[in-house]
Formats: sequence, C-alpha cells, structure tokens
Amino acid sequence: MAVGPGSPGGGSHGSGEHSPRSNVREQDRFLPIANISRIMKKAVPASGKIAKEAKETVQECVSEFISFVTSEASYKCQREKRKTINGDDLLWAMATLGFEDYMDPLKHYLGRYREGDTRGYAKGGDGSSRKDGSGYHPSANGQGISYTNSKFQ
Repeated sequence: MAVGPGSPGGGSHGSGEHSPRSNVREQDRFLPIANISRIMKKAVPASGKIAKEAKETVQECVSEFISFVTSEASYKCQREKRKTINGDDLLWAMATLGFEDYMDPLKHYLGRYREGDTRGYAKGGDGSSRKDGSGYHPSANGQGISYTNSKFQ
C-alpha cells in the first residue's frame, strides 16, 4: 500500500481531510484512536510501548475489517428485503468471508449478550477476565470482544 497524503502514513489522521476513496472524512471513517490504543495496551506488558504509526495502522485495519464484514451482512439483508443487520447476519458474513475460526467464540458471546450477561467481563468482576491474558473476554459494554491468545473459554 502506497503512503500518500490521504493515508495514515501521510499524516492526515484527525486533520479533517477527505479520504481519497470517498467524500467521508477519515476521522469519521475510522474508530477513535483512543479506543484502539486502549485495546492494544491490554495486549502488551505494562512496560511496553506502542508507536503512533502502529496505532494508526491498526486503526485503519480494524475500521476496514468492520466495513468489510458489515457490507457483506448488509448485502444479505438487502437480498432478504430487511433493513436491520443483526448479530446472526454478522456471524453469517464472518463465515462467508472465511473467518470460521472465530465462529465458536462469537456465537458464545452473542448468546451470552442476548441473555443480558454482560456484567464485569472487562473489569474481571466475574473472574472471566484474568491478568494472565488467557481466553476471550467480551467488553463491559457488551459491544466488543478482546482476544488475547488462541485459548477460548
């Protein structure tokens, strides 16, 4: 990928410049860098540092991944004449796009989310979030999953 004025390496993040692919400002197209940084910091030792360029790269990749999966789910909904994308649509899109390895933990999380079981995951309130970094952990707000290694609960 070439580094140009509209790419993260070109320094336009947060400047309000428009993406070369559309008329959407990059700050509106990407997840907030503070959120990305917070998630990344959970995966490195307390003494570890993360370069700004690394955060920006992950920010773009994560945002692109979300758009990729969501557009596939949206396509399915359009074919079925529905306007709302739900969790099952996203799971279907993930499988369709070749992310089968993530299906079991995502189905598990979606089931627990639907049961209203989102208490204390990120904060370790129920013991499911361990400092040793094993397993997957739904976030406290029920909107994300943090993968810290290949062991899934």
